Amino acid sequence: MDAQTALDDAYFDYCPWDFVGRASAEQRAAQDAHQRRLAESGAHLGPRCYVSPAARVFTDTLRLGTDSYIAGHAYVTGEVTAGDDCTVNPYATVRGRITLGDGVRIGAHSSLLGFNHGFAPDRPVHRQPLTAKGITVGDDVWIGSHVVVLDGVTIGDHCVVGAGAVVTKDLAPWTVAAGNPARPLRDRRAQGGPRRDRAVSGDLSGDRPGDPSGDLGDAVARFADRARAQAADLLARCWNPDTGRYADRPGAPATVRAHCHAVEIADLLLGAPPEQLAADEHAARLRALQDPGSGLVPEFAPDGGPGVLPAPAADGWVDDGTAEYHVLAVGYALDLLGSRLTQPVHVVRRMTAGQLITRLESLPWRTRTWSAGAWVDCWATGAHRNLELGVEDGEPGALEALFGWLTTRVDPWTGMWGTAGSPAAGRLQLVNGYYRLTRGSYAQFGLDVPYAERVVDTVLAHGRDQRWFAAGRENACNVLDVAHPLWLAGRRSGHRAAEVRAWAEEQLTRALGRWRDGAGFGFGPAGEGGGGPGREPGLQGTEMWLAIVWLLADLVGVADRLGYRPRGVHRPEPARSPGFATPG
Repeated sequence: MDAQTALDDAYFDYCPWDFVGRASAEQRAAQDAHQRRLAESGAHLGPRCYVSPAARVFTDTLRLGTDSYIAGHAYVTGEVTAGDDCTVNPYATVRGRITLGDGVRIGAHSSLLGFNHGFAPDRPVHRQPLTAKGITVGDDVWIGSHVVVLDGVTIGDHCVVGAGAVVTKDLAPWTVAAGNPARPLRDRRAQGGPRRDRAVSGDLSGDRPGDPSGDLGDAVARFADRARAQAADLLARCWNPDTGRYADRPGAPATVRAHCHAVEIADLLLGAPPEQLAADEHAARLRALQDPGSGLVPEFAPDGGPGVLPAPAADGWVDDGTAEYHVLAVGYALDLLGSRLTQPVHVVRRMTAGQLITRLESLPWRTRTWSAGAWVDCWATGAHRNLELGVEDGEPGALEALFGWLTTRVDPWTGMWGTAGSPAAGRLQLVNGYYRLTRGSYAQFGLDVPYAERVVDTVLAHGRDQRWFAAGRENACNVLDVAHPLWLAGRRSGHRAAEVRAWAEEQLTRALGRWRDGAGFGFGPAGEGGGGPGREPGLQGTEMWLAIVWLLADLVGVADRLGYRPRGVHRPEPARSPGFATPG
C-alpha cells in the first residue's frame, strides 16, 4: 500500500460519511470483507454502512440501519442498535445496551455508557456488581463532542446536547440541553425563546398541557414559590396546641400519620422540621410510639394515649393496616429528622422464609390486589429498617425469598401481580397494588422492575380510564399509583415515551390548579371503597400531591423548576443500594 492509499484510508476513519462517494474499488472490497467478519460475529449492517477497521467493535449485538457509520478509534461494546443515518464519530465510546433512532449524531470523544458499577462500602469496587438499564436516544438527535450520557437516560426526539454536557436524567423531545449536570436551556423549535403556542393560564391551571420548556415550566416554578410561602401557615393550621398533636385538617382527630405528613411537607418546602417542635422533640415523639413487642407503630387510642394492637396471627404477624403503613410513614419521617426507629420491626425479623412464602400465597391477589401489595410494601420496608439497625432476620434468606417469589409470580403479559382486571372492574386494583408492592420492594431496594414495557402498557391503559381520571374525578392515590410506575418503568425503557409525557402534562396541569391558598391540597374524591380523607385540603392530600407534582414534572422534564425533590415515603431514589446488606 502506497502512502497516498494509506492516507486515503485514514481519511475515512475520520470522515466515514464520505466513504460511499469517494472510496476506490479496492477500499470498497476491503470494507466488504471487514463487514463480513463482523457479520460472522452476529452483526447486521444495512446498505451503505461503513465501520472503520480502526474502530474497536466487540459487541454482543450490533445493528446499523442504512447509511450509518462508525468512525475510527470509536469503542463499541454490548448491545447496540442504531437506525438509519446514524454516525458514531472518532474516539466516541458506545457501551452497554444502547438504542439509537434515525438521524443520530454522536460527537467525537463522547461516551454513552449503558451500564453502571456499584460502589457500596461492603466490598472493594472491583467486586461490585454491574447494572444495566440502557440508554435510548430518539430520532434526529445531535450529541456534541465530549458529552457523557449515563445509564438509564432517555433522550427524546429532536434533542441537541451541547459539548461537554453530562446527561444524568431524561431529556424531553425538542430540548436543547447543556451543562454538568445537563439542564434544559430552551425548546429547539423556539426562535429566540420558549414556545408560547400552548399556554398555561396565569393562575397555574389550564385546560391544555404546556410546553415543558416554556409556560408549564414557568407555572411549576410559580406553584413552588407559592407553596413555600404558605407552608408554615398550612402546617400551623393543622397543629392543635392544646393536645400538642397534628390532625390532617382542622376538626379532624389527631393521627400519627398527620405528624409524619407535617414532617415531610416541611422538609419538601422549607428544608427544616415543622416549627411547632424542635427536631429532636419531633423525633422523640415518633420513636416513642413504636410497640416494643411487634416493632409496629399503632394509631393513637381514642383518649390520645398509646394505641393497642390486635393479637398476632399464627405466623407472628400482627394484622393492622394502619400500623403497617406507619412502618413507612414513621420510618421515613425519622429519616428526615436525622433519626431512626429505636428497635427492629420484630414481626418482620421473626418471620422465616417459609412463613413469608405461606403468607404471600395467602394474600388476596385476585380480589384485593392493593391490600396484597400494601402488605409487601410494609414487610419489605420493615426489612429495610432492620438492615439499617444491623439486625439479621430470624432465618437467613427471607428477603431473598421475597424477591424470588415476586420474580416467579409476575405476569409477563401485564408486568403486574394479581388478576388483569375486567371491563366492569377496570385495572384499578391491579395498578394500585403494583405501586404499593414495587414501592417497598424493587424501588426501595434499587432493583429493576421486570417487564418494564408491559408495565407501561398496562398503566397507560388504566390511566385513560375516565372513571378514575376524567377531570375532577382524580384523587391523590389513583394519580400517584400511575405516575410512580410510569416513572419507575421509564428508568429502564423509553417505551411509549411520548404518550407517557402527554399523560403527565395533562395531569400536571390539572394538579397545579388544585392548590388552595393557605390550606394546601385536598386528597380528592373518595377512592374505591370510600378510601381517603376527601376533597377538603389537609396534610395527607398536600404531602401526596407535592410528591405527585414532582413525579409528573420529572416525566415532563421540568422537575428542576420546583426546587424540591421528595426524600421520604415517595422518594424517587432507592433507600438502599442493590445488595441487601448494604446501607442506602
